[in-house]
Amino acid sequence: MPLFDLPLDQLRQYRPDRDEPADFDAFWSATLAEQSGPLDVITRPEPAPFAGLTVHDVDFAGFGGHRIRGWWLRPDAPRGRPACVLHFPGYNGGRGYPHQWLSYAALGVSVLVMDVRGQGGGSEYPGSTGDPGADGTSPLTTGEVPGFLTRGIEDRDRFYLRRVYVDAYRFVDVARELVGADAEVVLAAGSQGGGIGLAVAGLRSDLALALLDVPSFALFRRATEISGVGSRAEIARYLSGQRNRIDQVFATLAYFDTVNLAARAGAEAVFSVGLMDQVCPPSTVFAAYHHYAGPKDIAVWPYNGHEGGGAEQQARHLARVAAFLDA
Repeated sequence: MPLFDLPLDQLRQYRPDRDEPADFDAFWSATLAEQSGPLDVITRPEPAPFAGLTVHDVDFAGFGGHRIRGWWLRPDAPRGRPACVLHFPGYNGGRGYPHQWLSYAALGVSVLVMDVRGQGGGSEYPGSTGDPGADGTSPLTTGEVPGFLTRGIEDRDRFYLRRVYVDAYRFVDVARELVGADAEVVLAAGSQGGGIGLAVAGLRSDLALALLDVPSFALFRRATEISGVGSRAEIARYLSGQRNRIDQVFATLAYFDTVNLAARAGAEAVFSVGLMDQVCPPSTVFAAYHHYAGPKDIAVWPYNGHEGGGAEQQARHLARVAAFLDA
């Protein structure tokens, strides 16, 4: 797959102005205040064949009190400082199976995986959480198939990502309720999960580290204009039929653009980007990176697409988290 975006020297300087609503902070403050009810965390032991590791099926009250499922992989002998690693799946992925999340657990740290509501149908990472919608009336309780990014896209209060971001925000509190109030929280996620993690980093000030590989949901308009694949292609297809709704759609998306949320983040972060990535185009990743307000670094993979640094990047992250635990 050839290069298609800006040259690397331009990407390293690419910091476009943010398209940020005047009431952005007020919107998110009101949303989080409205969605601050009890977590009502429930855990159930899950049979698993692993040595030195206990698995729990978790569910909690997310946006609107909707039940969100997840996994908790708990080491019998935790390593180093009290901590946990949180994962958010990639697009159309659910929590999958416990064995798919063993890498960080092998370090001796608790791992929590959140189902992304509605997703995981037809995936190797099947989901167990439906999306009841903004009004809570959908009867579905399992994952579906795309697309999700046009649900409620003309109304910021009903838009799908509002529910997802709130679920993820609350999942940090779930983690601390399970692992310990003093637990250091590390986010490790890629693609859609990286975008969700970036949103959480922008909405919270109590994270230790965010490992964000090829993160999504940045510069929605640019992503729809320069690439025809990935979740943002759903938005383009929607607008190809709803020709008179373009301004309204992007006005909604501005409240969920991770470039705007990155500008409010403070946790130390490591980004990665593939220069041939058409799913999360490099310019969108660099825009989020350059606006990220906390300490940061970025790994650039010149000949990779959406896989980014793949296993090499994961090895670096594992080493970083191991050092963090032992510090």
